[in-house]
Amino acid sequence: MDALARSLADTGLPHPLLVDAARAAIAEGDPEDVEARARRHAHTAARAMLQPVVNATGVLLHTNLGRAPLAVAADAAFTNLELDLSSGRRGSRHAHAAALLARLCDADDAIVVNNGASAVLLVLAALATGRGAAVSRGELVEIGGGFRVPEVMEQSGAKLVEVGTTNRTRRADFASAVENPANDTALALKVHQSNYRIVGFTEHVTVAEMSSLNVPVVADIGSGLLDAACPWLGDGPPAWLAGEPAARQTLADGAALVTFSGDKLFGGPQAGIIAGRADLVNQCARHPLARALRPGSLVLNALQQVALAYLRRDGQAIEFWRMASLATADLESRAQVVVAESGAGKVAEMASVPGGGTLPGTEIDSCGVVLDGDHTAALRAGTPPIIARVSDGRTWLDLRTVAPDDDQTVIAALKALG
Repeated sequence: MDALARSLADTGLPHPLLVDAARAAIAEGDPEDVEARARRHAHTAARAMLQPVVNATGVLLHTNLGRAPLAVAADAAFTNLELDLSSGRRGSRHAHAAALLARLCDADDAIVVNNGASAVLLVLAALATGRGAAVSRGELVEIGGGFRVPEVMEQSGAKLVEVGTTNRTRRADFASAVENPANDTALALKVHQSNYRIVGFTEHVTVAEMSSLNVPVVADIGSGLLDAACPWLGDGPPAWLAGEPAARQTLADGAALVTFSGDKLFGGPQAGIIAGRADLVNQCARHPLARALRPGSLVLNALQQVALAYLRRDGQAIEFWRMASLATADLESRAQVVVAESGAGKVAEMASVPGGGTLPGTEIDSCGVVLDGDHTAALRAGTPPIIARVSDGRTWLDLRTVAPDDDQTVIAALKALG
């Protein structure tokens, strides 16, 4: 077994994993081609590990591919994570990235946790445990992975106070719920319908309308747009972004707190951000769950780098916004090169989507290469794997989500298809 494992050293896997592959091959019993079987097991083990892939799906925030792509340099070094460099005393991990996020949102203060669901959970636990939280019935959403607002509220200890109806909720409905002593309402929660739409005979209550209630308004805007004006983009906000709630404007409309994800429209790592009134943020920070949900220095460093890019108004330094703002004509030129050099497929107009449970139904004009037949398995088998999509019996490779440096990888893969 040891000799068989050592014969696989060229795969680059650590020896213990090669021993596992050798053991699995020997256990299959057939002495013939045992090395070939062991190599297949080693290959399977390698493919199961996290690795870079080329996203040619046209989904900018592809949840299965890690949502927002992010390049962050981090040296092997200690950091002042919880050290105040001025006094030399213990500091707060919320004094770095969180302070920059508060500045970007024009908020009094902010705190960072490990994802968007954690942000909602912590706010409810800190502000409404044992008390009522009023939510419109039309906003009791479920998002990917089985995250349901009512279940998160139950885990937080808050009591769900349902307001209005599925399709129509008015301010008077919220006022009635808040003023009812039996509900003991601690806050009103507004949840952005980020991954679906209710159309037709509908009515909803805005944050501005809710802000005059006698309880704090917490707005879970989900997708993480910082500012509706998009000052980090030279041409201002793109048309496809219309109607998406933004943290800065939501707070200006009277929300006491906003919560949102770090790896969606913000374009950073997986994280949850809570921003708003300093007293409420401080209540969240002092709650025992805050320690269980806090991120480490790698995440906070990544958030800090992205936040600094926003403050510089350098949208091109944030990969999501670089991809989202690419001109279709430039994508067409790249597609023509891919087709010409690979000798495969043809240039085609396409429609990218934001993805990640954001802006449902929104499409962004794009361009790429289309091939007859389903070639997705062969493309995934390459190094690096290329992830494409199939529609109408054809394989579509949308170049909006392919980094320009990966065009040659795509060309080589298309050539290899024969």
